[in-house]
Amino acid sequence: MSGPDGAAPRTLVVVPVYDEEPTIRRLLDEVLAAAPEVDVLVVDDASPDGTGDVVAARPEPAVHLLRRAGKDGLGAAYRAGFAWALAHGYDVVVQMDADLSHPPARLPALLAAVADGADLAIGSRYAPGGGTSGWSRRREVLSRTGNAYVRRVLGLRVHDATAGYRAFRAPLLERVDALGTRSNGYCLQVETTLRAVRAGARVEEVPIVFVERVAGRSKMDVGIVVETLARVTGWGLRDRLARRRAALPRSS
Repeated sequence: MSGPDGAAPRTLVVVPVYDEEPTIRRLLDEVLAAAPEVDVLVVDDASPDGTGDVVAARPEPAVHLLRRAGKDGLGAAYRAGFAWALAHGYDVVVQMDADLSHPPARLPALLAAVADGADLAIGSRYAPGGGTSGWSRRREVLSRTGNAYVRRVLGLRVHDATAGYRAFRAPLLERVDALGTRSNGYCLQVETTLRAVRAGARVEEVPIVFVERVAGRSKMDVGIVVETLARVTGWGLRDRLARRRAALPRSS
């Protein structure tokens, strides 16, 4: 793909952060080394550990900082990042965690998938060639079971619908109204995947090895899991009801 007037596409990597000071320097170094052509937007939810100040001190013009008033959830942080990307005319928008679980070295592969025609390229743990490193057996079973539930309930043919490492063509974000999504936590990944598939987008999975964070604390909690189960179940019931209504005979 190319940007306006045949120029190279402008790519923005959106990285939400909250207390990620131990890893943010290395993350920025590795992203810019893997893909020197990209810009990075760090969306900081007023991290008390000074993560935002570390980013603000970076000398690279490709590194941008969006400070928010407080911790308002991953979904809200990504929506703020998407809005910034669209307002600044980027052609490709990447989602990426700050804790180095998403390997920056795989960023070129995601961008290549978009360049080859994908509307959404997902960094997938469960596509052939993907995997995880440093996870307990229990966590892997929970993740795989959750993805199987998403596929079954929503009818998706995506191995890793909950993956948070992904690249969108910017027009797809507008087409699926990504700014109008409602999910607050990691369920955002399922919601945008579902909207993309329903919109007829071309979705490709690029295998990655997801590495357990080496510093800081995971933001995953019971509330995020409950939100995901509740929303996925609700979307599935909604779809089933719509199919039943469509199957009813119409009155003359």
